Amino acid sequence: MRESSLPQRTTVVDGNVIRYLDYGKPNAGAKDLVLLHGIGASSERWLRVAPTLARYFRVVVPDIIGFGYSDKPTVEYTMDFFQGFIAKFFDQLGLSKPSVVASSFGGHVAAEYAIRNGRGLDKLVLVSSAGMMRTSTPVLDGYIMAALYPTYDNALGAFRAMAHDPAAVTEETVADFVNRMRLPNAKYAFMSTLLGIRYAPPLRGRLSKVMAPTLVIWGDADKMIPVQYAKEFTEIPNSELVVIKDCGHTPYVEKPLTFNRIVLKFLAGGKEIEL
Repeated sequence: MRESSLPQRTTVVDGNVIRYLDYGKPNAGAKDLVLLHGIGASSERWLRVAPTLARYFRVVVPDIIGFGYSDKPTVEYTMDFFQGFIAKFFDQLGLSKPSVVASSFGGHVAAEYAIRNGRGLDKLVLVSSAGMMRTSTPVLDGYIMAALYPTYDNALGAFRAMAHDPAAVTEETVADFVNRMRLPNAKYAFMSTLLGIRYAPPLRGRLSKVMAPTLVIWGDADKMIPVQYAKEFTEIPNSELVVIKDCGHTPYVEKPLTFNRIVLKFLAGGKEIEL
């Protein structure tokens, strides 16, 4: 999946090499849009939607530190650590008040950033966001096992369980996950991040501090983080919830056209965008 045609770049944050995709500005007035992946994932997870979004925004997609093909230092992957990383990454790339679309673990990081940084984001889209669920699910357990024991069969089973339609899972996606989880320190970063999520400051009771207009998107058939948790994010004052039918944990993979239409309409202030 690391195709030479991808707009891959690297930058250095606190001495760590960070890989990211940067689609550039489609026009002079284009605003910045950052896409944040989930735990154990990489920027490749966004490839079904990023090129279309890049017609309207400068789309930047990092491999969050500890994941993808970015460096994986031996540190504690706490929420404070990720907040420091995101702030420095934004600064390095000149991303001033970007909009952020963030999935699962990335959603937890983005929500915490929005709480701490007031007007630091233009708009926020939380997709199947982590941060509310206090107990695991069988699908999440299966994904964790696939990360710790990254065989093709384990990963295939985990990704199929995550999706509403198993046909959405490609051989390429599974093989890339297996390859990345076999990289030095990948398992350590994954497990340390799980602990960091567990001991992160609770989002409940603090989401009222989020000032950015927020869209919450969920698949109705999400078995990793069930849709019941979506409503808890409506504590955000200026927020709306959209539930996508017949969709699992990753709507941007399973329903890319629907996802882009919903997201672009929100980012355009309610105006329908022709795809």
